[in-house]
Amino acid sequence: MKKLTATLALWAGITAVAQAAEPITLGLNYPRSGPYKEEGLAQMRGALLAIDELNERGGVLGRPLRLSSKDTASRPAKAVKNVDKLAAEGAAMLFGGSSSAVAIAAGKRAATHGLLYFGTLTYSNDTTGKDGHRYMFRECNNAWMSARALGSYLTKHMPNQDYFYVTADYTWGHTTESSLRQTTGSTDAGKHPGLKVPFPGARTADYQNALTQASMSKAKVLVLVLFGEDLVRAMRIAKDLGLTERMQIVAPNLTQHMVEQAGPDIMQGVLGTEPWTWRVPALEKSERGQAFVSQFSERYKMYPSSSAASAYSIVYQWADAAQRADSLDSEALIKALENHSYQLLKDRQQWRAFDHQNAQTVYVVQVKDRAEVILDRFKQDYFSIVDRLDVSQAAPNLADWQTERRAAGQPLTLQ
Repeated sequence: MKKLTATLALWAGITAVAQAAEPITLGLNYPRSGPYKEEGLAQMRGALLAIDELNERGGVLGRPLRLSSKDTASRPAKAVKNVDKLAAEGAAMLFGGSSSAVAIAAGKRAATHGLLYFGTLTYSNDTTGKDGHRYMFRECNNAWMSARALGSYLTKHMPNQDYFYVTADYTWGHTTESSLRQTTGSTDAGKHPGLKVPFPGARTADYQNALTQASMSKAKVLVLVLFGEDLVRAMRIAKDLGLTERMQIVAPNLTQHMVEQAGPDIMQGVLGTEPWTWRVPALEKSERGQAFVSQFSERYKMYPSSSAASAYSIVYQWADAAQRADSLDSEALIKALENHSYQLLKDRQQWRAFDHQNAQTVYVVQVKDRAEVILDRFKQDYFSIVDRLDVSQAAPNLADWQTERRAAGQPLTLQ
């Protein structure tokens, strides 16, 4: 009993010291408004949960953590200004983003301040490819990893089909469409046509025009390279045109919030990929992941999405690197992160040294029927995991990465 009392007193003392120390500021650069705002809100929730948990354990290096956040509205110029503001506040590191254009621009600006930038939802190959640099780490998978997983599934289950692509006209859209065309054998734009829609700022008329053309094509697979509210708007039009009944719709990067916004009636049967869903921890037998699902659900009365899991994981991985390096210095943290392998919310993941891409398993998911969804306690059991691509197969290798860098006239090592 005396030992227990002494231990509790010591722990209370450590916590009190941490609370009295100067807080460490983490800067979240995320979309609080605009077409990706639901994904942004999830990032905020995941980050706050991680920070509260770490502070309960004494903080990082004996100091408590605090979160400072800025709204990007999914606009690169705004995100860059936010980086300057967060750096002026003394942020120790920056993270966030649901637009790859935002993450790329913000990451480059963070580098000028000597700050690490962790990308949350930034799927463009360019983020850790041609635009990669030493200060950028991407937590989610890239477009090529999603395309490999989807390509394998579609080739097996829907071989030799005609495709039609509707794509957001920016870096994520471009690299995602290009990657999926390669992995599905649909590179012939004459046989497998596609249209670009503006990003940001696409109008309903843009989606109406693109989907009307898709309806007049021979395509059996409709690929909507759209995200957030843009995908939701397009899906409603696709439903009105009857495309959800006669085409297999593919949304390469799905999230829980997109299905929730559009509704499972409209989204049922849609195929896509996720780096994580709340069902993954049980599949991968991850006790830590299952605890996260339980804690998040209890706190927010909803399941955590991949957006929330990404922000949560980033805070923990940064904190772990700081503890191992015994430093907040960016150079020391880069060394601690590079080639670091870990398990947190699913199976094993690794921060690769040559490109700072997080190598991990990717899951092919399909939206369930509404009748199945409404049986769930939160009515958020949206996805069936229909396939998975193991980390060893998913990520492009060093030779692929160097070929991409060489083609873009970039150095063959991160600068």
